[in-house]
Parts: sequence; C-alpha cells; structure tokens
Amino acid sequence: MKSYLFPGQGSQYVGMGQILYGHSSQARAMFATADQILGMALTKIMLEGDQDSLKQTIVAQPAIFLHAVITAHINDNFHPAAVAGHSLGEIAALVANKVITFEDGLHLVGVRSRAMQKACTLFPGTMAAVLGLKDEVVESICEEITAEIVVPANYNCPGQLVISGSQAGVALATATLHKAGARKVIPLQVAGGFHSPLMAHAQESFAEAVAAIPFTKGICPIYQNVTGLPVTDPQIIKKNLVQQLVAPIYWTQTIKQMIKDGITEFIECGPGTVLQGLARKIAPDLSTRAM
Repeated sequence: MKSYLFPGQGSQYVGMGQILYGHSSQARAMFATADQILGMALTKIMLEGDQDSLKQTIVAQPAIFLHAVITAHINDNFHPAAVAGHSLGEIAALVANKVITFEDGLHLVGVRSRAMQKACTLFPGTMAAVLGLKDEVVESICEEITAEIVVPANYNCPGQLVISGSQAGVALATATLHKAGARKVIPLQVAGGFHSPLMAHAQESFAEAVAAIPFTKGICPIYQNVTGLPVTDPQIIKKNLVQQLVAPIYWTQTIKQMIKDGITEFIECGPGTVLQGLARKIAPDLSTRAM
C-alpha cells in the first residue's frame, strides 16, 4: 500500500515550480489561482525569486504548499492508501486527500503563514537539530530548563530530534546537550520557535480560519502530526491541525504507525527530498521515492 508524504517549511529552493509551470495548463491555472487568493506574486517569486525572498515564512509556506498540491493534482497515479504531511505539509495532504478544497487550503496556508510570521516578530525564537542522542535524554534536558522556553519540536527520525524555543532557551539546552554526548547540535535557519509555546499567539486567527472551512472525511486516513495516528473524523482533524502549531511533530511515530498499519511504500509529493531521507532512516527496508 502506498502512502504519500508532503514536506514542510525548509524544502523551498530557488526556481521551484519551473518544471510544474511548464508541464500543463492545469498547473498554470493553479498558480494563477494561488496568486489571486493570496494577493501576492507567488508564481513570480517561485519561478524567479531569490533565496532571501523564498525563506520568508509568508512566502515559503504557500510556495511549498502549492508545489506539493500541484504535484499530486496533475499526476494520474495518485492513489493513496494514506497521507501525511510534515508540519505545513499537513494542509497539502488534506487538499490532496480531498478533505478540503484547493482554494480553502490556500486560504488556510495564507492565514497560517501570516499568523506565524507575526508570532515570530512578537516572540522571537529559534530551533536546533540534535543528532546522536536518545529522545528521552533530549526531553529530560528540555524539562530541566524552566527559566526559558525550550521544548522538543520535531521527532524526525531515530537520533534526530529538533528542539524549539527562545534564543536563550535553545542556547542553554545546546550547551547541556553537548555535555550529554550529542554528536551535533545544529542551529536551523528558521524565523522563530515553531511548534513551541511561542506560537500560541498564532493559534487564535488560525483556529478561526479552520473553523470557518468545511472539512470532509476524504478518500483515505491522514496520519496527523500531533498523535502519529490515522484520522478520518473532520472535527478531530480540525482540532489536531490547530494544536499542531504549538505541539511536537511526531514524524518517527507517524512512519512507524503507517508501517504497522500495512503501508509498504512512501512517496514524497513536493519540493525536495527531506522526507524520503527521514523515511529511509526510520524504515530502511521499505520503498521510498519521489512522485
């Protein structure tokens, strides 16, 4: 059985979308719709923009979402037994899975990206990837830091857990993690402390946008980030999608649960190859490829 995986922020690159744009009139129409609904020249930025433009949250999130959704939409072989998206990618997965429409997905991504960028300005933060330690060790070190905010944010694969929080919190944790034997603690080039309490300010407007959009059961289960479990109930999907802004991404648990439920092939749908790499580290024996 096939599962389709949709990437999150950080997968953007200069020139992304050029092949898709030239592929079909259907793809070009979706680019035009995105420009109109978002009120920005997203197509021009994706095709011709520089890295500085693309890494802004309000640009990166819609760009990755659009690339992923078009990739799924124009492919006649898209027949999922399950879908999952890493952070932002969860909205693309919901569109591809027909839980929400493309237009509503664009609206949600626009609200989400603006709300998160505002939260980054009001409550500055950062993230770092911790390599070579067990999850329990990283969790314990984060729990011991109480004067600042620092929490586990992305359980990406065994031996790779991303932490998130205030600049000072991540710096304190980094020093302790090195002493505990971390192979590396790599600062990430992100705009803020995603998937931490610092994003609580972004939840209110995003929750209002989610509540106003009709969700259906879709064509197959979506494995959601906050639990790593399959969901088809529209109300639970909504709740989990909003909670995701401040909760950890349980990606390792998601992939393992999919395998337990019978998934035999993982197909990444969108820019980059990050999720293929993580899937191989979690499940080396299973088939993994790009769409």
